[in-house]
Amino acid sequence: MRLVDALYSCRYRTQLLICALIGVMGGLGQTPFDVWPLTMIMLALLFGIIRYAPSAGRAAMLSWAMGTGYLMFSFSWLVEPFLVDAARHGWMAPFALILFSLWMASYWLIVGYVTFKSKGYALAFIATVVLNEAVRTFAFSGFPWAQVGHVLIDTGWLHWSSYGGSLGLTALVAMSGAAIWYAVENNWKTAIGLIALPSVLSALSPMVAPEAPATADAPTIRLVQPNAPQHEKWDPEMIPIFFDRQLSFTAAEPTGPKPDLIVWPETSIPVAFEYATASLSAIAEEAQGTPVIAGIQRFDGESYFNSLIRIVEDGEVTTVYDKHHLVPFGEFMPFGDFLARFGIFGLAATGGYQAGPGPQVIDMGPLGSTLPLICYEGLFPHDVGGYDTRPDFLLMITNDAWFGEFSGPYQHLAQARLRSAEQGLPMIRVANTGVSAIIDATGQVTHSIDLGETGWLDAPLPPALPKTVYARLGDMPIIALTLVLLGLSLVVARKSRV
Repeated sequence: MRLVDALYSCRYRTQLLICALIGVMGGLGQTPFDVWPLTMIMLALLFGIIRYAPSAGRAAMLSWAMGTGYLMFSFSWLVEPFLVDAARHGWMAPFALILFSLWMASYWLIVGYVTFKSKGYALAFIATVVLNEAVRTFAFSGFPWAQVGHVLIDTGWLHWSSYGGSLGLTALVAMSGAAIWYAVENNWKTAIGLIALPSVLSALSPMVAPEAPATADAPTIRLVQPNAPQHEKWDPEMIPIFFDRQLSFTAAEPTGPKPDLIVWPETSIPVAFEYATASLSAIAEEAQGTPVIAGIQRFDGESYFNSLIRIVEDGEVTTVYDKHHLVPFGEFMPFGDFLARFGIFGLAATGGYQAGPGPQVIDMGPLGSTLPLICYEGLFPHDVGGYDTRPDFLLMITNDAWFGEFSGPYQHLAQARLRSAEQGLPMIRVANTGVSAIIDATGQVTHSIDLGETGWLDAPLPPALPKTVYARLGDMPIIALTLVLLGLSLVVARKSRV
């Protein structure tokens, strides 16, 4: 093919650079750009490059280069946390972005190598792309941010995540990419066969996707968004300003029904739980009998936790939930004692947080029950689905001020939408700087406070839908199917060499 011939006529370093730039182009499929066809084109070009590679090693390295470009662009918000205290951490920003992207993209080596070894069969390519994202979800505590399937969140395909989850969406994108390449090769029979399923599902979505309108007796939820920039959040002079701002939003006269629940964001109470009696009483007083959910930090002996609490009348706390899936290098340091010997502490300083016991469904009184999520925990579908008794809704509090004001907060919101669609559960999502939102059980945002805005919002909580196929089965059916397809491809490829 002319495109591939032109690439392989270049010097090896140029080939790597071109593939990295193709990966950057593919990153434009992620929010906030949402040009999802570019991600499919990226995968189409990757498939073609692998099929015509001169060796398995070359296919693997060019795949790695493309994956690195894709992830560097998609992860560009990662520099933001290091710039909050630029004098101390700013030097880490480029190393963190580049090295982390190279590491995460190393799984793409397998895509190139295995697809080449299977003689460039489309099923092997699709299977390895899906398995690549599955490994990213689970390995080394996991980081499933910017999966290629996430580009379909803002499309009609989102509904199908209730059957196959994010890995199912990834399969549709990979299938479409392979189909595009076969069309370039004028192999229309194979191209049409591969594109048939994504096309049918896209056409069916408007007809079969359920609606989750708010009912007449839906509870009213108040979202409180203080909009505290991260560099000011813990400034002693600004702390009382942000706290009083939240108190005033809590006490604001409703324009409609009185709120049934008021929600503050992650770490929104500026003192540790053990010293917060006065703060909790002030919150309860302004809430006038309405329960308040808020984020707080707490001690237990020498352990330090990032927690969520439920405050009722007189400042009494009826529920404490401790975040269990912590951010590596941000909330805890892997191999912290060893790295500390070299003066490397990351953003977690010397100690960081301790992990809580795991997912926990909590009682919310008349509202039913909820699964609380603190920031990073909303990335992991197996955590969100890790309940024994199905909750009535999901509840996420987060401090997205760490993510800046460009792509990070929007990508985090998109993943929250995906979690709701997968589980068929509505979500209350409250972020310090935004976007705070009510998300219905199909993954659609019904009400929101925009990024960077200061304010509060009362909105009805939509109902849950019946338990989805994905909520019942999880990722294992997709993973098992892709392993079978990959195995068959390798067997066929081996027999064809005999």
